[in-house]
This record gives sequence, structure tokens and C-alpha cells, in this order.
Amino acid sequence: MNLLDGINEPDDVKRLSGPECATLAEEIRALLVAEVSRTGGHLGPNLGVVELTMAIHRSFDSPNDDVLFDVGHQAYVHKILTGRAGDFATLRQRHGLSGYPSRAESPHDVIENSHASTALSWADGIAKAHQLKGEHDQHVVAVIGDGALTGGMAWEALNNIAADTSFPPRKLVIVVNDNGRSYAPTVGGMAHHLNTLRTTGGYEKFLSWGKQALQKGGAPGRFAYDALHGMKKGIKDVIAPQGLFEDLGLKYIGPVDGHDLAALEKALHQAKSYAGPVIVHALTEKGRGYAPALADAADQFHAVGIIDPETGESAQKKSTSWTSVFSDEIVEIADRRKDIVGITAAMMIPVGLHKFAAKYPERVFDVGIAEQHAVTSAAGLSHGGLHPVVCLYATFLNRGFDQLLMDVALHREGVTFVLDRAGVTGPDGASHHGMWDMAILQVVPGLHLAAPRDAARLREEVTEAVAIEDGPSVVRFSRGSVGADVESLERLTDGVDVLARGGNDVLIVSVGALAERALDVHGKLAAKGIGSTVIDPRWVLPVPGSVITLAGSHTLVAVIEDGVKVGGVGARVRQDLRAEGLRTGVLELGLPTEFLPHGTREEVLAEAGLDVDSMVERIIAELPEQLARPRRAG
Repeated sequence: MNLLDGINEPDDVKRLSGPECATLAEEIRALLVAEVSRTGGHLGPNLGVVELTMAIHRSFDSPNDDVLFDVGHQAYVHKILTGRAGDFATLRQRHGLSGYPSRAESPHDVIENSHASTALSWADGIAKAHQLKGEHDQHVVAVIGDGALTGGMAWEALNNIAADTSFPPRKLVIVVNDNGRSYAPTVGGMAHHLNTLRTTGGYEKFLSWGKQALQKGGAPGRFAYDALHGMKKGIKDVIAPQGLFEDLGLKYIGPVDGHDLAALEKALHQAKSYAGPVIVHALTEKGRGYAPALADAADQFHAVGIIDPETGESAQKKSTSWTSVFSDEIVEIADRRKDIVGITAAMMIPVGLHKFAAKYPERVFDVGIAEQHAVTSAAGLSHGGLHPVVCLYATFLNRGFDQLLMDVALHREGVTFVLDRAGVTGPDGASHHGMWDMAILQVVPGLHLAAPRDAARLREEVTEAVAIEDGPSVVRFSRGSVGADVESLERLTDGVDVLARGGNDVLIVSVGALAERALDVHGKLAAKGIGSTVIDPRWVLPVPGSVITLAGSHTLVAVIEDGVKVGGVGARVRQDLRAEGLRTGVLELGLPTEFLPHGTREEVLAEAGLDVDSMVERIIAELPEQLARPRRAG
């Protein structure tokens, strides 16, 4: 029997001997490769934290001690050690194991959000709560990837954690999982600071060079040693991060080999004994133990689809993605316009900026996991005479909304936002669905938002977006394959495309990648004798005037969108109709204001009522009775 078969809770890990722990680590890595290669998921990060997670669970007492992960995609090993190894066959599948910590799954899971740089604030609050309630036997352990330290929120938390002088002190242990990477290699000053320690071995090693010079004899050697020793504080600030952390008032342990279980446990037990918050700095290797991941210089298999577990090669049918279409188009635009610059927040490859960066490296900026800085920096670039294109996952725009509103829109700066993974994204679940953007962005004065239905329209609308120089423009598109182009019958003077005509009972307004679905609804309504027109506004905010004009000549408007209904495009159409004195009914066929579960895109859309049959039923139910009765088609 495998050792893994006997791991149902953290106490089971504590009972293992050193050699047994080494065997268990091998079994965990084998399980991760076997299962994640079949379902897809975050492979590289979890291969890198096997020993680290084992050490945490052998040193602390979850769930009495709170163990938090930032970002949650590095929590697979935590799930395994807390009794969920047998569920990995369902990873990221509907009604299966979540790809992130999930309170519904286990009392060992504390925070579910997959947005980075939040765990230290959570840890600060939880530790304060324990302290105020007199729960002095409970520790809070926050595991934060070094990439998450590029986020400003993490430093806001550190500032407050370090300033606490209460007694008895809070029992808070911060474990920095330093693998030199977030998605790709970590960028920024903090990354350079940590990397210097990784490569030099720190102050003591640096000082030993002076000792060696002294032993070799002569005045030069003594001068070197005395100079190094005399500059102790300055050297530590330059080459060792404990200078930075200790200057904040935080105790520091490390760096520790993140794959040496005994060394990790020693460091963690030392941290437990300290009076007050302490940082444990662990050096790990992303993709550890899996040759294909280690050979992948770009992201070390950060996130994979279905792959061949032996070779690491993709086992999925190749198709054209929305991201790849954008990636090629932005390079062509950059060729034509020297003022175009790109910005991303630690997602160069996922958002498709890597080709632009390869051709024009001086014109593309990766700011780390710092969306707020990215957006305001873009405002500055615009003011300086350039046109920035800020590329983010739609879900991460939430983090830079204030900056978009007050720094970009208020100052009428020409900044284009390209939102990848908009709408329902599928297996990554609630925190990754890009379903909030259209509702949030409706309130921004002067903002223009496009939702392309296919590759041709994506190329068109990105070109149109970067031509807007007096305020923010947004282009949002879906995750995955782009599919075939959906041609229009006619383009109206304000850019609205008419996709189908068949009568004036229903005006179907299709937003973005739902055009094929809208045309299927049109066909099924026609079969029931109900005539409809299908249009794609292309630019959905503000609502084009022809949409309102067409709505006035139809009995019902049905707006199909993969954003939340509250405050969505349908709601905006309803408001604009009312403002024009038109009483045409509007049916908002969008997503509920709920945190939607993980599953395939099709499964999640169907559960939200956006499958074709459900939409047809709802449209018929909204029509006046005389129109809803079955009629002979034609």
C-alpha cells in the first residue's frame, strides 16, 4: 500500500519518519503529474511546494492553526495532506475538487480568493481576532509566493504587521515561497533583492570571502575583510533581505532550502517560538521533480491543459485562441504606430503580450502583480504622449477600478484595456470568472467598451479602440478557442452589425462571443412562428443609437450577455429606452449576481440559463400571449 493511501489528515503526516516523508513526497509528485495532466490545472507551483507544505502540516495544527495560501493555486499539496487525495480525479470539474482552497470542501481551507497579495491582510486580521479573543494558543501561517510580494497590498499588510506592539504578541508566521517566479520570472526591486540572496548566499557568505582573502595574507586581504565587516549594515541591506524585513521590525529566518524537510521543520519550529510575527524565507524550485516542467523556461508548467504525462506535450486538439489573435494583432498595430506601448501585471504570456515584447522589448512593461500601479502608470504614459494598452484578465480589472475611474477617466487619458478571459471562464471557478466588468465599467464617464464576437471583429475593435484618445477604451473577449467568423448581413452607420432578419417580434441583442447562440435562438423562435432580428452592437457601451431605434420597432428586446444582469448591457438598454420614452420590454439574459461554480464554460452557462433552449423558453414567456402562441413559421 502507498503511504499516500493512509493520509487522511495532517496528524497522519506527523507520524511519519524522515525516510517515509521522502517516499510520501515522491508519491505526491507522482499523483500531481498523473491527475493534473489529465484534468489540467496548476502543476508547476504545486510540484515546488511538496516538502514545504509537508513541513507546515508537521509543524502546525491545522485547522486549529490557520494556514493561508497566497495565491491559492499552490494549495494542491495542502488538499492532499488534508484528506482529499482521492478526489483529484475530479479536479476543476463540475461538482468536483476546486482548483483553489474551498471552504465547502474542508475546514482546513481558509481563503478561497485566487487574487494575489491578499493573504497577509487576511493573516493580520485573523491574528488580531485571536489576540482580542484571548486565543493565545493559535498560530496563523500565511504562505505567500514571492511573486505576490510585487503587489502593493502585501506591503500595506507588512507595514501594519510590523508596527504592532501589542502584548501578548500575535502568533503570525509568514512563509515566503521564493521560487523566483510568479507566472513567469518575478519582476521588480523585491524580486532582485530576493534573487541576490539566492545567488550569493547572503551576508555571511559574502563576509567569508573577506576571511579567505585575509587567510591568504597581506594587507590587501586584511583591508578587504575590515572593509566588509565595517560596512556590515550597508552590505546586508544590499544583498540580504533580512535587512529590509528587520528594518520594518520583523524577525527573519532564512533562507532555508525549501526541499529539505528537516531544515524547514527546524526553521518553522524556531518561528513558532518567537514572540511576534516572523518571516521564514524558503527557496523552492517550481516544477520540482518533473523534467518537462523544469525544461520549460517560459513558465515551468505554471498552468497546463490536458497533457501527456510522460512528455508534457499538449494532448488537446490545437485551435486558434482569442489570445493568440490579439497577440498577433497588437504586434501589427505596434508596427504601424510607434506610440503604442503594452503593460501587463505578471501575465505576459497568458494575455498575449509576449510577441510584442519580443519584437519591441523597450515598449512593453511587466509591473508584477500590481494592477493598480499598472493602470495609473498607463495614465502617466498617456499624458506623456503615448497610447498604452493595458492587458489583464477581466477578473483582475476589479483590482484597478479606482485607478481607471479616477486616474484614467477623470483625466480623459487615452488608455486601452484589453480584457482576456471575460465572462464565464470555466474550470477556475468563482474568483476567475470575468463576469463583473461590464456592470462595473458602466458607471465610468466617457468609457467605450467593445465585445467582439469573432476573430475578425477582435482585430477590428482593437484597432478602433487604440484610436480613441480622449478617454478609456475597453475590448473584452472570452477564454479558449475563437471559432469561425460570424458574418453580418449589414453594418449600420454607427457600426452595429445585423446578423439575421426574420420579423419584428423580438430584437435579439448579442454581446460578444454569444453570437452563434443568439442565431440558434433566432432559428428556434422562427420554427415556432416568432420573428426576430439579431444584431451585434460590437461597441456595447455606450449603447449605439441604432440599437434603441431598432428596439422601438420590436415588441421585445432580449439582450444576451455573459456578464451579470444587474447593471449589465441589458439594464443599460432598458434605461436608454426609458430615457427616449419608449416602452419596449427588455429581457436581460445574463448571469445571476452570484459567485458561480467551476465547471466547463458550457456547463456554467447552462446552469445560468444561457443555453439555447432555456433562452427560447424565457423569451416566449415574456412575449404577449397572442405572439407567444404557436404560429405557423413563415
